[in-house]
Amino acid sequence: MNSFFLLALALAPGAIIGLYVYLKDKYEREPIRLVVLAFFLGVASTIVTFIISFPINKLVPIQVRSLSEQAIHAFLLVALIEEFSKFIFVRWVLYPNKNFNEPFDGIVYAVSVSLGFAGFENILYVMNSDDAVATGVMRMFTAVPAHATFAVLMGYFLGIAKCETNKAHYGWYGLLAATLFHGAYDYFWFISYIPGIWVGAIASLLIGIFFSRKAMRMHQEASPFISTKEEESANKNNKQNS
Repeated sequence: MNSFFLLALALAPGAIIGLYVYLKDKYEREPIRLVVLAFFLGVASTIVTFIISFPINKLVPIQVRSLSEQAIHAFLLVALIEEFSKFIFVRWVLYPNKNFNEPFDGIVYAVSVSLGFAGFENILYVMNSDDAVATGVMRMFTAVPAHATFAVLMGYFLGIAKCETNKAHYGWYGLLAATLFHGAYDYFWFISYIPGIWVGAIASLLIGIFFSRKAMRMHQEASPFISTKEEESANKNNKQNS
């Protein structure tokens, strides 16, 4: 199988989702260089995840058939560690940047970081799979949009934390929301030895997508740049009609 094709298969879903979210930032879009930087910070977050999780996984063995231990595995050993690894870069690298100046920016940067993580992870899965195409196609509709969904929820709260007075603690709500949805999604896959239980993963993803779309719409409507954009549009129309 052509390596370039597999690379494209692994990265294309994230690129499409990233472009979709970027274009949803209608009133004051982020500099491309920062979005690209956020993506590579997401790649770097995979290293942080490995550094944290490797010794913990050695110290905390998980019984495959234990529902309670798989819950610990899903919510703490995977979801919390991965989301915290992304959170580090969004909160302490991108959050202080002067371009992070409206609520929707939290979503843009969180999604960009998350897609860097998901893209690198996807490459590893696809390149090391016995059936690379099937793996790539399945993850195109499951894991990659799931990572983006978790990021939208995290970014929604980070946007509030940055742009609203006395709500800095909302950033931690973002980490919690992303961890809970990520953990629920993974948990149903981890216990998929129970017939039909995998449907729960798809259901949690769909619920996450529903809330993500709502979160994006709410932050669009909360943009302080709406009136400026409307004035520019009105002036443009007046010039065309004069």
